[in-house]
Amino acid sequence: MTTLLNQFNSTIYGPVNSWRVGKSLGVDLLFTNSICSFRCIYCQLGKINEHTATRKIFVPTERVIADLLASQWQEADVITFSGNGEPTLALNLGEVMGEIKAITNKPVVVLTNSTLLHDSAVRSELAAADKIFCKLDAATDHTLKLIDRPVAGITVQTIVAGIKSLRQEYQGHLAIQTMLMPLNQHEVEALADLLKDIQPDEVQLNLPSRPVPREWSIESRGNHSRSEENAVKLKSLSAEDYKLIGERLQQLTRLHFTLASR
Repeated sequence: MTTLLNQFNSTIYGPVNSWRVGKSLGVDLLFTNSICSFRCIYCQLGKINEHTATRKIFVPTERVIADLLASQWQEADVITFSGNGEPTLALNLGEVMGEIKAITNKPVVVLTNSTLLHDSAVRSELAAADKIFCKLDAATDHTLKLIDRPVAGITVQTIVAGIKSLRQEYQGHLAIQTMLMPLNQHEVEALADLLKDIQPDEVQLNLPSRPVPREWSIESRGNHSRSEENAVKLKSLSAEDYKLIGERLQQLTRLHFTLASR
């Protein structure tokens, strides 16, 4: 087995167990730092050091493929693009995805915060993915700023418009991921309206169950258990409220919902 020490020096990590997709091998195209267009208050990475919406190549494709070939990729059920922030910021996302699919013949999942989906080039690169999980945590810009803390220029309107464009073009499985928190529990009806407008294949409702590190550490990308020392435990909804909100959203939208196990 690949050791954790080796994985922390690699753009490839895992496989790790995911309640959504099974044994997932992670691909980190942002290996140089924590890099994202959001600074979510619940982010498992802790601190986002590079807050940006500018795309560039952070790690050469050749390095990623070399790391893949040295990994235990055969043990994975799926290949997941996530890593140390927002994967669509990597200009070589499409190139790497194509090469990895050709090598492994395994399904590819992309986890995105949806902020760059307004870019037709990004949507074109994502077309090769088997599943795309798009973040949507807020129905108003006020709540978006409280929870996701985006770079300037990103609004609920730009996010939803990007997801809708992807929905129209993309042939694979599109899911919306929403982190339910006390900060957005009052937006159930407004969120339902946005979800009905988007019409995803699935809506995944999550809760911020892991302590949030105060500083970034590369080991956080793989969901490894972290000490609660130097970490913040966020206030969460009760199991009853979580279930009730899920039932209400399903009633309002008639969409397929998946709730995280608690």
